[in-house]
Amino acid sequence: MAEDYTELGQQVMAAQPFTRLLGAHLTHLSPGKAELEIPLRLEHNQQHGLVHGGVISYLVDDVLTFAGGSVLGPDVLTLEIKLNYLRPAVGERLVARGWVVSAGRRNAVCRCDVLVVNEGVETLCAAGQGTIARRGDGDGTAS
Repeated sequence: MAEDYTELGQQVMAAQPFTRLLGAHLTHLSPGKAELEIPLRLEHNQQHGLVHGGVISYLVDDVLTFAGGSVLGPDVLTLEIKLNYLRPAVGERLVARGWVVSAGRRNAVCRCDVLVVNEGVETLCAAGQGTIARRGDGDGTAS
């Protein structure tokens, strides 16, 4: 069953050009939980040699949406996210782990941790929270 979720999630990610550009991939998806990774390249950095905040923000947005969508259904959108950058990200890859905190019929509040991995050691570099919503009646709006 968990393999079905992950396979479906990987298909969704393959259809996202921006995800392919960043090199992100879904490593786990099950009801209420998701994990994404990005192997880091020089192109992910900003001028100081640290991972650009936009890369981390992308991970927060996507992992929260996958976690929320795993309980609400696949036709979801992010309503809002809150992101705290905790320390600079320098390493080999980023891992984002998201989970559902509370879900109703139309919305789910989710949280996530973003970790930078360097020589096998995971270090928390960002934390996020957001609200994920089922799309409205086919009109592209959440209600």
